[in-house]
Amino acid sequence: MKKRILYGAVLITMMITIVVACSKSISGRTDDIPALQPAKSDIDAGAWKTVLLTSPTEFAVAAPAATTTPDYIAQVNEIKTWQQNLSTEEINSVKYWSAGAVLRWNEILRDLVAKHNLPPYQNADNTYPIPSATNPLAYPQFPFANPPYAARAYAYVSAAQYDALVAAYYYKKLYNRAAPYKVDATITSLIPQTDLPSYPSEDAVVAGAAVELLKLLFPGDQDYIQQKAEEHKRARIISGANVRSDIEAGEALGRAVAQKFVTRARGDRAGAAVGNQAQWTQLETDAIAKGETPWYSLDLPKRPPMLPLFGKVKTFLFDSLTAVSLRPPPPPSVKSDQMRKETEEVLDQIKNPTREKTAIVHFWADGVATYTPPGHWDAIAAEDFIKKNFSEVRWARNMALLNMSLMDAAIVCWDTKYFYFNPRPTQLNPSIKTLTGIPNFPSYISGHSTFSGAASAILGYIVPERASDYEAMASEASMSRLYGGIHYRSDCDMGLVVGKNVGNYAVLKGQADGAGN
Repeated sequence: MKKRILYGAVLITMMITIVVACSKSISGRTDDIPALQPAKSDIDAGAWKTVLLTSPTEFAVAAPAATTTPDYIAQVNEIKTWQQNLSTEEINSVKYWSAGAVLRWNEILRDLVAKHNLPPYQNADNTYPIPSATNPLAYPQFPFANPPYAARAYAYVSAAQYDALVAAYYYKKLYNRAAPYKVDATITSLIPQTDLPSYPSEDAVVAGAAVELLKLLFPGDQDYIQQKAEEHKRARIISGANVRSDIEAGEALGRAVAQKFVTRARGDRAGAAVGNQAQWTQLETDAIAKGETPWYSLDLPKRPPMLPLFGKVKTFLFDSLTAVSLRPPPPPSVKSDQMRKETEEVLDQIKNPTREKTAIVHFWADGVATYTPPGHWDAIAAEDFIKKNFSEVRWARNMALLNMSLMDAAIVCWDTKYFYFNPRPTQLNPSIKTLTGIPNFPSYISGHSTFSGAASAILGYIVPERASDYEAMASEASMSRLYGGIHYRSDCDMGLVVGKNVGNYAVLKGQADGAGN
């Protein structure tokens, strides 16, 4: 226990230092980092296995014009015109985007999640309104980016970017058109030069895929999303890395690939995850029929359960039967001696807090108006991926593996929560006052623990030298829920187990995709 507490105190101190030194936003964005300089080009990534694409050539990319044609020369001159009179804002834009396309769009997504992670306020009649995708700007704004919704958003964006980049790298190797700064020595390269072919632009591919998915997931933010895409594309031209035809081909490819993921998302059953009153009532009835005390909302007025049918959403890493098989055994009976002891343990934690444990609770809380637990793990991964100097396609592959595991962890976790419908400690003992609020869904198993177990498993595969650190972080995130009075120990322990089981499926996918490590 002392080791875990010490680890938490050190981790929090490190995070505070990073925030002060690097000017992080709520998404964990780091503005002051160097340009991406991949340790290897991964030029053969066009042969890697994809998520939804049947082949990297499923969407055709026409051969580019030769670099000696008048049209290409005109595009090179466009770069030179930009570079003759660059503003400070344009130079800063180039610097910002040169840190990495996948990195920056993941940060933008985390910001959008945090913006929309706001539970609706009640109506005058004490009912609660439900956000509507058909009227996203009406109150309550769509979406309510709670943890399951956020996990799904991260997964779709990351997986679409990965598939689009695999296709892009296939065409890069096929056409092998050099970057403009290689073609014309009079162009000033504002970013580190590489030997990676520039057509189609990998940055435009990432942006194109991101825009299509984000328009679906955050329909009320389309102007902002498109503005970021325009900034991104312009920065690549200004930098001397791409001519306009590189950008146009990449963006078209990214958008085309993304539509496969949009189609999947529209049919993955997430839209029905809210459920209805009859289904909510049936959950209580089923728990009572088993002789158990059902969970109920402690919000005033009583709030409907959060996404009770999210456990039916289509997974990425395995089929629905496997998802059900990952559901753990039942929690201790509410009437059992073990549950009594676990409830007493929670009360003891609340009555005897320490500065270290309280700091851990708040560090891992990831509640309202934050990027949620899945986003927290994305931020942790990004910090480490920056140091590894991955290529854009490897960045995308690794983020896709992480985020598919987090989405599937959410699905299995929510299936478990609503299958057992177990009450929280605060319900069994009103003397327990949580340190960070009471989540509006059943207790068993802990979502934080399940997310963290999955993340630690796949990140330990991607960055093996950090595997023990990820396990320690996952354990600490899990225990933070016990320290905060939110979960019983069995919720936390079993959540970690289930999460690791889910994460291991991502490991298997990574081992078989041809990318290696």
